[in-house]
Amino acid sequence: MDLNQKPRGRFAPSPSGRMHLGNAWTALLAWLDIRKLGGTMVLRMEDLDPDRCRPQFAEGLVEDLQWLGLDWDEGPDRPGVAASYKQSERSDLYQAAFDSLGQRGLVYPCFCSRAELRSVASAPHAGEAEPVYSGRCAGLSMTEQAEKLSVRRQAAYRLRVGEAEISFTDQLFGPQRQKLNQSCGDFVIRRSDGVYAYQLAVVVDDAMMQIDRVLRGADLLASTPRQIYLWQLLGYPPPTFIHAPLLLAADGSRLSKRQGSLTIEALRGSGVRPEQIIGQLAVWAGLIEQPEPLRPDELIDVFSLDKLPREPVVVGDTLTNLI
Repeated sequence: MDLNQKPRGRFAPSPSGRMHLGNAWTALLAWLDIRKLGGTMVLRMEDLDPDRCRPQFAEGLVEDLQWLGLDWDEGPDRPGVAASYKQSERSDLYQAAFDSLGQRGLVYPCFCSRAELRSVASAPHAGEAEPVYSGRCAGLSMTEQAEKLSVRRQAAYRLRVGEAEISFTDQLFGPQRQKLNQSCGDFVIRRSDGVYAYQLAVVVDDAMMQIDRVLRGADLLASTPRQIYLWQLLGYPPPTFIHAPLLLAADGSRLSKRQGSLTIEALRGSGVRPEQIIGQLAVWAGLIEQPEPLRPDELIDVFSLDKLPREPVVVGDTLTNLI
């Protein structure tokens, strides 16, 4: 089978809580984008972080997606080109990429504080400041590294960025350019507890699954150059990127799984129908003018990236007071 015959997209949620309205927004747009092109839709569970991800949340995500009317061609329940569609079962692939980079002298241990390294295995979010790494551990000699490892035994591992400058064009936000040593510095690709960082895992997964089209939230736009840098180092062509604006709560904060009233489970429990949710999401996406009950497949013909907003969408406190 020639996987280049049609586009391959994906929805890759983290099963760290129940699916909320913002997740459904991204899932619907990614689904419509790939279905409009007649491509293959992949579902991948990014259950990389054992401290946050739970099997019951993964099961809930599948349940919610199916209830909304969103399907997929490959995933944990539908084997395809990948050995597994769960990150927790793909560590050998991340290790191989890590070793390849290390053999080229691009990786070094970092002994900086845990606070600086927190959450590196999770996707970063908009509005969260991330300090530029100073390079404090970049110049340690092999002897110094060995001495520190003998005492501490564990270290995070960072990727050297050198003078890399990355340019790409986002299909919604246009041309992007970033000099990595100014925007983030050498970044972590494996935590001190051995968990591979999001930046490395997502690149390996998309490359191995031959994903060539990625529609995801705009909170990941700033970290995309790091991923493109990794794609280049590992010898894979980066996909086309579309970063969709986020849905915001009434107070302007980013929707999160902590807002229980906006989970798909809670909305379903309150009597909201999936067609009502899809119809309201379609209004926010600029696909229709007034809310009306719709199935996802009824939006394929009217879907266009040109219609999508470029600014965040404020949705209010709950869906039920909008429909």
